[in-house]
Amino acid sequence: MDPTSQPISQKVTKISGTVTPPRSPLPYPFPFPIIPTYTTTQSPPLLLNIMQHPLKHHLTLTLLALILLSHFPPASPVTPCRTVCGTTAINYPFSIDDGCGAPQYRSMLNCTGTELFFMTTSGRYKVQSIDYNKQTMVVYDPAMSTCSILQPHHDFVMTDVESVVIPPSSDTVFALLNCSIDSPVLNRYKNLCFNFSGHSCDELYGGCNAFRVFRSFTNSSPPCCFTGYDTVKYMSMNILDCSHYTSFINVDGLKGIGPADWVYGMKLSYAVPDTGCGRCTRSGGACGYDTETGVMMCLCSTSMNATRECGSNGDIGSGQKLALRTKFHAFALVVGAFIYFVIFI
Repeated sequence: MDPTSQPISQKVTKISGTVTPPRSPLPYPFPFPIIPTYTTTQSPPLLLNIMQHPLKHHLTLTLLALILLSHFPPASPVTPCRTVCGTTAINYPFSIDDGCGAPQYRSMLNCTGTELFFMTTSGRYKVQSIDYNKQTMVVYDPAMSTCSILQPHHDFVMTDVESVVIPPSSDTVFALLNCSIDSPVLNRYKNLCFNFSGHSCDELYGGCNAFRVFRSFTNSSPPCCFTGYDTVKYMSMNILDCSHYTSFINVDGLKGIGPADWVYGMKLSYAVPDTGCGRCTRSGGACGYDTETGVMMCLCSTSMNATRECGSNGDIGSGQKLALRTKFHAFALVVGAFIYFVIFI
């Protein structure tokens, strides 16, 4: 048979990725590989390789699939902010993770196991409840004296920031106990003391087992003072010249109720900063801030943040834009390697 009469598909040979076709006005071989052509009766080399080495190609394709999937974001945002401690919900503006919540409330709460604590310079105060509708938090001082237990001398001290953003509410009353007759609240600053709901010092000393000890020394009730937070804020117990203090809340509802049934603790009131947090949470993110600058951010995942809301590339910060570009380049590289593998291997 005349060689020139053979089909072109039979005269094409693939040698080291270079195709040598029949006569052509162009010089051959090309210095770069060309996609070979096959007749309908021939099987592409990829199919033959897969048939001959199914396990090798299965593992390769699986690896490529895993690499591709790793560059896609999760179906729903997974924020880095914990939203519960024990049975207490942690919502904006509070947080138990640095960078979450509002920067004004940074490091105020600590979650130890299943217990939530409010942190101040004078100690850790157990958080009993947070009412996000009324914007109040009830805390309890484990070192504070109550009607049932007498504790050693102790001060309640808040930082300047805490005193401004989350001070004790107006219906929290502090009782200064066993005060000296020289105490400033009994002399120059006696106007700082007041009666509330018809209660008196005698009732407090007589109705509480823990406080009766103060009457045993003189067979009479030593002076005491019912006052507000500002008094203990600006004067320590040493300056006040009182040996102990206690505090109770919801004083407007304590009329006619004995001290043994009072609710001991402190109710703190706070305000929610208007930083557009609702827009962030509606987009599936969590409100937070840059730990270095304190600028508000919308935390969309553990690796991606936005300035206002999730899913808006225009709001993504420069660091996150760089991360996205890097992922895109890696994705494009993997796709290119996959195409080359399919065609030429």
